[in-house]
Amino acid sequence: MRRNFLNSLLVALSVVASVCGAPALAQSYPSRPVKIVVPFAAGGSADIYARFIAQRLQDSLGQAFIVEDRPGAGSIIGTDVVAKAEPDGYTLLVISNTHTVNETLVPDKPFRLLRDFVPVAPINSSDLVLVANPSLAASTTRELIKLAQSEPGKLNYASSGTGTPYHMAGELFKSMTGTNLVHIPYKGSAGARTGVVGGQVDLMFDAVTTMAEEVRAGKVKAIATTGKVRSDVLPDVPTLNESGVPGYEATIWLGVMAPKGTPKAVVDRLNEAISKIVGQPEVRQLWAKLGAVPMVMTPAAFDKYIRGDIVKWAEVIKTAKIKID
Repeated sequence: MRRNFLNSLLVALSVVASVCGAPALAQSYPSRPVKIVVPFAAGGSADIYARFIAQRLQDSLGQAFIVEDRPGAGSIIGTDVVAKAEPDGYTLLVISNTHTVNETLVPDKPFRLLRDFVPVAPINSSDLVLVANPSLAASTTRELIKLAQSEPGKLNYASSGTGTPYHMAGELFKSMTGTNLVHIPYKGSAGARTGVVGGQVDLMFDAVTTMAEEVRAGKVKAIATTGKVRSDVLPDVPTLNESGVPGYEATIWLGVMAPKGTPKAVVDRLNEAISKIVGQPEVRQLWAKLGAVPMVMTPAAFDKYIRGDIVKWAEVIKTAKIKID
Protein backbone atom coordinates (compact mmCIF):
# COMPACT_ATOMS: atom_id res chain seq x y z
CA MET A 1 0.00 0.00 0.00
CA ARG A 2 2.85 2.36 0.89
CA ARG A 3 4.50 1.69 -2.48
CA ASN A 4 1.22 2.36 -4.32
CA PHE A 5 0.78 5.56 -2.34
CA LEU A 6 4.30 6.73 -3.24
CA ASN A 7 3.77 5.89 -6.91
CA SER A 8 0.50 7.81 -6.95
CA LEU A 9 2.17 10.75 -5.23
CA LEU A 10 5.00 10.82 -7.78
CA VAL A 11 2.51 10.77 -10.66
CA ALA A 12 0.51 13.56 -9.08
CA LEU A 13 3.63 15.65 -8.48
CA SER A 14 4.77 15.17 -12.09
CA VAL A 15 1.39 16.34 -13.37
CA VAL A 16 1.49 19.40 -11.11
CA ALA A 17 5.06 20.13 -12.22
CA SER A 18 4.13 19.92 -15.90
CA VAL A 19 1.11 22.19 -15.44
CA CYS A 20 3.02 24.71 -13.37
CA GLY A 21 6.11 24.43 -15.53
CA ALA A 22 4.38 25.29 -18.82
CA PRO A 23 3.79 28.98 -17.94
CA ALA A 24 7.32 29.25 -16.56
CA LEU A 25 8.76 27.73 -19.75
CA ALA A 26 6.73 30.08 -21.91
CA GLN A 27 7.87 33.12 -19.91
CA SER A 28 11.56 32.12 -20.00
CA TYR A 29 11.54 31.39 -23.75
CA PRO A 30 13.60 32.44 -25.57
CA SER A 31 16.70 32.63 -23.39
CA ARG A 32 19.18 32.53 -26.30
CA PRO A 33 19.18 33.33 -30.05
CA VAL A 34 16.65 31.51 -32.25
CA LYS A 35 17.47 30.34 -35.77
CA ILE A 36 14.82 30.60 -38.50
CA VAL A 37 15.70 28.41 -41.49
CA VAL A 38 14.37 29.51 -44.86
CA PRO A 39 14.70 26.55 -47.27
CA PHE A 40 14.64 28.88 -50.27
CA ALA A 41 17.16 31.23 -51.88
CA ALA A 42 17.81 34.74 -50.60
CA GLY A 43 15.77 37.51 -52.17
CA GLY A 44 12.51 35.63 -52.57
CA SER A 45 9.30 36.33 -50.70
CA ALA A 46 9.99 33.67 -48.05
CA ASP A 47 13.36 35.22 -47.24
CA ILE A 48 11.97 38.77 -47.23
CA TYR A 49 9.06 38.04 -44.91
CA ALA A 50 11.13 35.78 -42.66
CA ARG A 51 13.46 38.71 -42.01
CA PHE A 52 10.51 41.02 -41.43
CA ILE A 53 9.06 38.64 -38.82
CA ALA A 54 12.48 37.88 -37.29
CA GLN A 55 13.22 41.52 -36.57
CA ARG A 56 9.88 42.06 -34.89
CA LEU A 57 10.12 38.84 -32.88
CA GLN A 58 13.49 40.05 -31.67
CA ASP A 59 11.93 43.35 -30.63
CA SER A 60 9.01 41.71 -28.82
CA LEU A 61 10.72 38.68 -27.24
CA GLY A 62 14.10 40.21 -26.43
CA GLN A 63 16.36 37.71 -28.16
CA ALA A 64 17.98 37.59 -31.60
CA PHE A 65 16.05 35.73 -34.30
CA ILE A 66 18.56 34.87 -37.01
CA VAL A 67 17.43 33.99 -40.53
CA GLU A 68 19.49 31.35 -42.31
CA ASP A 69 18.82 30.60 -45.98
CA ARG A 70 19.33 26.90 -46.79
CA PRO A 71 17.97 26.46 -50.35
CA GLY A 72 18.11 23.38 -52.53
CA ALA A 73 16.07 20.47 -53.90
CA GLY A 74 12.82 22.42 -53.90
CA SER A 75 13.02 23.22 -50.14
CA ILE A 76 13.95 19.67 -49.08
CA ILE A 77 17.54 20.36 -47.99
CA GLY A 78 16.74 23.16 -45.55
CA THR A 79 13.60 21.46 -44.30
CA ASP A 80 15.48 18.28 -43.50
CA VAL A 81 17.97 20.29 -41.45
CA VAL A 82 15.15 21.52 -39.22
CA ALA A 83 13.52 18.08 -39.05
CA LYS A 84 16.73 16.79 -37.43
CA ALA A 85 17.11 19.75 -35.05
CA GLU A 86 16.44 19.63 -31.32
CA PRO A 87 12.72 20.23 -30.64
CA ASP A 88 13.38 23.03 -28.18
CA GLY A 89 12.03 26.06 -30.03
CA TYR A 90 15.45 27.37 -31.03
CA THR A 91 15.32 26.15 -34.63
CA LEU A 92 12.27 27.11 -36.67
CA LEU A 93 11.28 26.56 -40.29
CA VAL A 94 9.60 28.88 -42.78
CA ILE A 95 7.28 26.89 -45.03
CA SER A 96 5.20 27.67 -48.09
CA ASN A 97 2.81 25.66 -50.20
CA THR A 98 5.94 24.16 -51.76
CA HIS A 99 5.90 21.91 -48.71
CA THR A 100 2.29 20.82 -49.08
CA VAL A 101 2.91 20.12 -52.78
CA ASN A 102 6.01 18.06 -52.01
CA GLU A 103 4.02 15.75 -49.74
CA THR A 104 2.63 14.21 -52.95
CA LEU A 105 5.19 15.23 -55.55
CA VAL A 106 8.23 13.95 -53.63
CA PRO A 107 7.03 10.94 -51.60
CA ASP A 108 10.54 9.58 -50.91
CA LYS A 109 11.93 12.67 -49.14
CA PRO A 110 13.52 12.04 -45.70
CA PHE A 111 10.71 13.68 -43.71
CA ARG A 112 6.93 13.97 -43.62
CA LEU A 113 5.53 17.40 -42.93
CA LEU A 114 2.96 16.62 -40.26
CA ARG A 115 4.86 13.65 -38.86
CA ASP A 116 8.09 15.52 -38.20
CA PHE A 117 6.89 19.08 -37.59
CA VAL A 118 4.27 20.97 -35.60
CA PRO A 119 2.50 24.03 -37.03
CA VAL A 120 3.33 27.29 -35.25
CA ALA A 121 1.64 30.11 -37.19
CA PRO A 122 0.90 31.29 -40.71
CA ILE A 123 2.40 34.57 -41.97
CA ASN A 124 0.64 35.73 -45.13
CA SER A 125 -0.55 34.86 -48.60
CA SER A 126 -0.23 36.65 -51.94
CA ASP A 127 -1.27 36.28 -55.55
CA LEU A 128 1.17 35.42 -58.30
CA VAL A 129 1.61 37.25 -61.58
CA LEU A 130 2.39 35.62 -64.92
CA VAL A 131 5.03 37.74 -66.63
CA ALA A 132 6.83 37.51 -69.95
CA ASN A 133 10.00 38.92 -71.40
CA PRO A 134 9.06 42.09 -73.35
CA SER A 135 10.19 40.50 -76.60
CA LEU A 136 7.63 37.69 -76.43
CA ALA A 137 5.06 37.92 -79.24
CA ALA A 138 2.10 37.74 -76.84
CA SER A 139 0.78 40.31 -74.39
CA THR A 140 -2.52 38.78 -73.27
CA THR A 141 -3.58 35.40 -71.97
CA ARG A 142 -5.43 34.49 -75.14
CA GLU A 143 -2.46 35.52 -77.31
CA LEU A 144 -0.14 33.45 -75.13
CA ILE A 145 -2.35 30.37 -75.32
CA LYS A 146 -2.65 30.71 -79.11
CA LEU A 147 1.12 31.12 -79.50
CA ALA A 148 1.89 28.17 -77.19
CA GLN A 149 -0.59 25.89 -78.95
CA SER A 150 0.82 26.80 -82.36
CA GLU A 151 4.36 25.95 -81.30
CA PRO A 152 4.19 23.10 -78.74
CA GLY A 153 7.31 22.79 -76.60
CA LYS A 154 8.94 25.96 -77.93
CA LEU A 155 7.98 28.33 -75.11
CA ASN A 156 9.39 27.86 -71.64
CA TYR A 157 8.81 29.17 -68.14
CA ALA A 158 11.12 29.61 -65.17
CA SER A 159 10.52 28.67 -61.56
CA SER A 160 12.48 28.74 -58.33
CA GLY A 161 12.57 24.93 -58.31
CA THR A 162 10.50 21.81 -58.72
CA GLY A 163 7.43 21.74 -56.49
CA THR A 164 7.50 25.45 -55.66
CA PRO A 165 4.30 27.51 -56.06
CA TYR A 166 5.78 29.06 -59.20
CA HIS A 167 6.30 25.63 -60.75
CA MET A 168 2.86 24.39 -59.75
CA ALA A 169 1.20 27.54 -61.08
CA GLY A 170 2.82 26.83 -64.45
CA GLU A 171 1.79 23.17 -64.44
CA LEU A 172 -1.77 24.12 -63.53
CA PHE A 173 -1.78 26.63 -66.40
CA LYS A 174 -0.53 23.97 -68.83
CA SER A 175 -3.14 21.49 -67.66
CA MET A 176 -6.05 23.93 -67.90
CA THR A 177 -5.05 25.42 -71.28
CA GLY A 178 -3.78 22.32 -73.10
CA THR A 179 -0.43 23.94 -73.76
CA ASN A 180 3.05 22.44 -73.75
CA LEU A 181 5.46 24.80 -71.96
CA VAL A 182 8.92 23.60 -70.95
CA HIS A 183 9.73 23.98 -67.25
CA ILE A 184 13.13 25.56 -66.48
CA PRO A 185 13.84 25.16 -62.74
CA TYR A 186 16.33 27.55 -61.14
CA LYS A 187 17.92 27.24 -57.71
CA GLY A 188 15.99 30.25 -56.46
CA SER A 189 13.42 32.83 -57.47
CA ALA A 190 16.04 35.57 -57.92
CA GLY A 191 17.79 33.55 -60.62
CA ALA A 192 14.50 32.73 -62.34
CA ARG A 193 13.52 36.40 -62.24
CA THR A 194 16.83 37.40 -63.80
CA GLY A 195 16.32 34.77 -66.49
CA VAL A 196 13.00 36.27 -67.57
CA VAL A 197 14.27 39.86 -67.45
CA GLY A 198 17.36 38.89 -69.42
CA GLY A 199 15.44 36.90 -72.01
CA GLN A 200 16.97 33.50 -71.23
CA VAL A 201 13.44 32.22 -70.57
CA ASP A 202 10.08 33.38 -71.90
CA LEU A 203 7.75 33.34 -68.91
CA MET A 204 7.49 33.06 -65.15
CA PHE A 205 4.86 32.91 -62.44
CA ASP A 206 6.19 35.01 -59.56
CA ALA A 207 4.84 36.52 -56.36
CA VAL A 208 3.19 39.89 -56.93
CA THR A 209 5.07 41.11 -53.88
CA THR A 210 8.46 40.72 -55.58
CA MET A 211 7.67 41.12 -59.30
CA ALA A 212 5.45 44.23 -59.28
CA GLU A 213 8.41 46.63 -59.42
CA GLU A 214 9.86 44.83 -62.45
CA VAL A 215 6.47 45.18 -64.15
CA ARG A 216 6.25 48.91 -63.40
CA ALA A 217 9.80 49.42 -64.63
CA GLY A 218 8.95 47.72 -67.94
CA LYS A 219 11.55 45.00 -67.47
CA VAL A 220 8.82 42.40 -67.96
CA LYS A 221 5.24 42.56 -69.15
CA ALA A 222 2.42 41.30 -66.98
CA ILE A 223 0.07 38.86 -68.70
CA ALA A 224 -2.30 38.09 -65.82
CA THR A 225 -2.53 37.58 -62.06
CA THR A 226 -3.63 34.35 -60.40
CA GLY A 227 -6.09 35.29 -57.65
CA LYS A 228 -9.88 35.22 -57.62
CA VAL A 229 -9.98 39.00 -58.06
CA ARG A 230 -7.53 41.54 -59.42
CA SER A 231 -4.55 42.46 -57.29
CA ASP A 232 -4.60 45.90 -55.66
CA VAL A 233 -0.90 46.13 -56.50
CA LEU A 234 -1.48 45.62 -60.24
CA PRO A 235 -5.13 46.64 -60.69
CA ASP A 236 -4.85 47.05 -64.46
CA VAL A 237 -3.70 43.46 -64.94
CA PRO A 238 -6.58 40.99 -65.43
CA THR A 239 -6.77 37.65 -63.66
CA LEU A 240 -6.30 34.44 -65.59
CA ASN A 241 -9.81 33.51 -64.50
CA GLU A 242 -11.30 36.50 -66.35
CA SER A 243 -9.03 36.42 -69.37
CA GLY A 244 -9.28 32.96 -70.84
CA VAL A 245 -8.69 30.37 -68.12
CA PRO A 246 -11.94 30.17 -66.12
CA GLY A 247 -11.58 28.67 -62.65
CA TYR A 248 -7.83 29.23 -62.45
CA GLU A 249 -6.47 30.17 -59.02
CA ALA A 250 -2.99 29.83 -57.49
CA THR A 251 -1.40 31.71 -54.60
CA ILE A 252 1.67 31.50 -52.41
CA TRP A 253 1.39 31.39 -48.63
CA LEU A 254 4.02 31.36 -45.91
CA GLY A 255 4.10 30.08 -42.35
CA VAL A 256 6.28 28.84 -39.52
CA MET A 257 6.71 25.29 -38.20
CA ALA A 258 8.92 23.70 -35.54
CA PRO A 259 10.36 20.21 -35.06
CA LYS A 260 7.94 17.65 -33.67
CA GLY A 261 8.18 17.53 -29.89
CA THR A 262 8.66 21.27 -29.41
CA PRO A 263 6.91 22.13 -26.11
CA LYS A 264 3.35 23.35 -26.57
CA ALA A 265 4.06 26.32 -24.32
CA VAL A 266 6.80 27.46 -26.69
CA VAL A 267 4.62 26.91 -29.76
CA ASP A 268 1.80 28.91 -28.18
CA ARG A 269 4.15 31.75 -27.22
CA LEU A 270 5.50 31.96 -30.75
CA ASN A 271 1.99 31.79 -32.23
CA GLU A 272 0.85 34.62 -30.00
CA ALA A 273 3.87 36.77 -30.89
CA ILE A 274 3.64 36.16 -34.66
CA SER A 275 -0.13 36.66 -34.71
CA LYS A 276 0.29 39.96 -32.88
CA ILE A 277 2.89 41.13 -35.42
CA VAL A 278 0.89 40.28 -38.55
CA GLY A 279 -2.31 41.60 -36.99
CA GLN A 280 -0.99 45.12 -36.45
CA PRO A 281 -2.85 47.69 -38.60
CA GLU A 282 0.40 49.25 -39.85
CA VAL A 283 1.66 45.84 -40.96
CA ARG A 284 -1.60 45.10 -42.75
CA GLN A 285 -1.39 48.47 -44.54
CA LEU A 286 2.25 47.97 -45.52
CA TRP A 287 1.69 44.44 -46.79
CA ALA A 288 -1.44 45.49 -48.71
CA LYS A 289 0.76 47.81 -50.76
CA LEU A 290 2.97 44.83 -51.55
CA GLY A 291 0.09 42.51 -52.40
CA ALA A 292 0.32 40.33 -49.28
CA VAL A 293 -2.59 39.48 -46.98
CA PRO A 294 -1.75 38.66 -43.32
CA MET A 295 -2.96 35.29 -42.01
CA VAL A 296 -3.81 34.72 -38.34
CA MET A 297 -4.63 31.24 -37.01
CA THR A 298 -4.14 29.17 -33.88
CA PRO A 299 -1.70 26.27 -34.19
CA ALA A 300 -4.67 23.88 -34.42
CA ALA A 301 -6.33 25.93 -37.18
CA PHE A 302 -3.05 26.18 -39.07
CA ASP A 303 -2.67 22.39 -38.82
CA LYS A 304 -6.11 21.97 -40.41
CA TYR A 305 -5.22 24.50 -43.13
CA ILE A 306 -2.00 22.64 -43.99
CA ARG A 307 -3.81 19.31 -44.17
CA GLY A 308 -6.40 20.80 -46.53
CA ASP A 309 -3.70 22.26 -48.77
CA ILE A 310 -1.95 18.88 -48.99
CA VAL A 311 -5.20 17.31 -50.19
CA LYS A 312 -5.84 20.14 -52.69
CA TRP A 313 -2.46 19.87 -54.40
CA ALA A 314 -2.48 16.07 -54.32
CA GLU A 315 -5.63 16.17 -56.45
CA VAL A 316 -4.07 18.67 -58.88
CA ILE A 317 -0.87 16.63 -59.20
CA LYS A 318 -2.72 13.38 -59.81
CA THR A 319 -5.27 14.87 -62.21
CA ALA A 320 -2.63 16.70 -64.24
CA LYS A 321 -0.18 13.76 -63.96
CA ILE A 322 2.58 16.10 -62.83
CA LYS A 323 5.96 14.50 -62.23
CA ILE A 324 9.36 15.79 -61.15
CA ASP A 325 11.41 16.91 -64.13
